[in-house]
Amino acid sequence: MVVHIVKSTRAPGPGPKAYPGTQAVVRALRLLKAFGSGAAERGLAELSRDQGLNKTTTYRLLTALESEGLVQRGASREAWRLGPELIALGSRAGGAVDLRSAARAELEALARDTRETASLEVLVGRDTLIVDEVQGGYMIGTAPAAGTRWPAHATSTGKVILAFTDEATLEAFLAAPLARCTPRTLVGAAALRRDLQRVRARGYAVTTEELEAGYVAVGAPVRDAAGQVVAAVSVGGPRARLGAAAVAELGRRLPQAAAVLSHRLGYRSPERLPRASSRKKAQS
Repeated sequence: MVVHIVKSTRAPGPGPKAYPGTQAVVRALRLLKAFGSGAAERGLAELSRDQGLNKTTTYRLLTALESEGLVQRGASREAWRLGPELIALGSRAGGAVDLRSAARAELEALARDTRETASLEVLVGRDTLIVDEVQGGYMIGTAPAAGTRWPAHATSTGKVILAFTDEATLEAFLAAPLARCTPRTLVGAAALRRDLQRVRARGYAVTTEELEAGYVAVGAPVRDAAGQVVAAVSVGGPRARLGAAAVAELGRRLPQAAAVLSHRLGYRSPERLPRASSRKKAQS
């Protein structure tokens, strides 16, 4: 029988408190999403009906979006289409895709060499988001979880990013309650801050059964051209396989792989760039 340690895909808790004006923002965003691939242009009556809004409200939202270039009038002036400013926004969002593309070879090499699951993650609010993930070779391992979010303070990747963030951001993060995922999760601000200091000192983070019982992970920081930590790479798997010796080896390998990725993103360390063995194998 094959047993998998599966990362839960439970739905996140209640969203942030709604503030005045947020309803209009949500409605405007839903209007943008209403322009599907089927028809380039949509009329006011059609959009109002689909969104459950009266025509006056729909028109007001469309004109606001038009003023920012997010939508524009069609040739007949009676219909609307998506505007050119969305192309610019999409281009900026493409940075995330570039990060994923740049990391793919390293993730594949790490997963192949360690036979454990390798992932690329970024910080989104108080969570880490798995941008990409490559499965290892073991039959008993983690299930694919790209797109999953986890509490940042309970993950190796989250700790790495938090360890190298600015003090104001860290203070704001620690000011809110920290959820307890397992009995080993650090939920005290002082304890987590001490752990983050250790992460900065050694250059990588280790979480042992802090996110899920039996699960161990090691993460290392990824920097952009400006030297800011914008993501983290990690390798994780069952504690039965990732004992002290394996974790120590990952503590050596992960920073090397992350340094190669950072170099691809334009970061130039004042120190000599380590040549990760995974990079050599990926290019062989």
